[in-house]
Amino acid sequence: MPEEFTNMTIMTEFLLMGFPDDSTIQTLHAALFFIIYLAALMGNFLIVTLTTIDQHLQTPMYFFLKNLSLIDICYISVTVPKSIMDSLTNSHTISFLGCASQLFLVIFFAGTEYALLIVMAYDRYAAICRPLHYETMMSSGACVRMVTASWFSGCVYGSIHVTGTFSVNFCGQNIVQQFFCDVPSLLTLACSGEHILESAFIIASCCFAFVCFILMVVSYVHIFSTVLRIPSVKGRMKAFSTCIPHLTVVTLFLFSGIITYLAKNLKSTSSLKMLISVFYTVLPPTLNPLIYSLRNKDMKMALGKLIARKMSSIFP
Repeated sequence: MPEEFTNMTIMTEFLLMGFPDDSTIQTLHAALFFIIYLAALMGNFLIVTLTTIDQHLQTPMYFFLKNLSLIDICYISVTVPKSIMDSLTNSHTISFLGCASQLFLVIFFAGTEYALLIVMAYDRYAAICRPLHYETMMSSGACVRMVTASWFSGCVYGSIHVTGTFSVNFCGQNIVQQFFCDVPSLLTLACSGEHILESAFIIASCCFAFVCFILMVVSYVHIFSTVLRIPSVKGRMKAFSTCIPHLTVVTLFLFSGIITYLAKNLKSTSSLKMLISVFYTVLPPTLNPLIYSLRNKDMKMALGKLIARKMSSIFP
């Protein structure tokens, strides 16, 4: 029998050892993650609330933004609360099923967010390049179908990768050098030559994601060429201002993903890889509400009206 199969281990649970096993660092990590998590929840729930109750925010762009905030709430909730509890209780175990579920949900929400960002790019293209056909192209039915397709594609993406990752046989220890279950960390535990299927899935998904990225770039080339033809400076600035938040979010999302990919494939310390993983799992859901609210006059007005309404109910 080959040596790799004699060393094969039946995994019933994993140990998530992303952070050093030091009580001070564990407490600091739990406190920092709690503050970040609370800020992400408050910011995204605020956007969901405003885009739901304010009549001026019932447009396709804010409908997509509401779904983006819902995705971010779910995305950060998959990893951070578990990590906080692990640090506070000094228990780093996660069951085999729990690890598979966490891996699926992380990829599911990340894939859904990427698909939704492509849809949002199409919305900006329709609004600026095809304004006369915008209501037809972005009807309520079309928006619902595009959002549904985004969630469905994320589900398929997560299912493919969790199947590919857990189709392998594991050898050796069950220690995952990460604060959550992710594909690269789990594949390091696989027996030699066992991760060919998942590697094929990764290559195929990267190719598909690259094609989608090219389509997004093409749409923005059309957008910029249309905006530059607007005669008034005020008109150009107004058109650009509707694209800047989306471009910022896309840049943050893709940049964090690329940095993470490079870190996983370059020789670097486990601490550096863990910090970069924090960057792509925690930072986008926390910063997205700030990006979309700080520069958005409609969001500021809706927030002002909500605060005024609450104040008038408290102090009639």
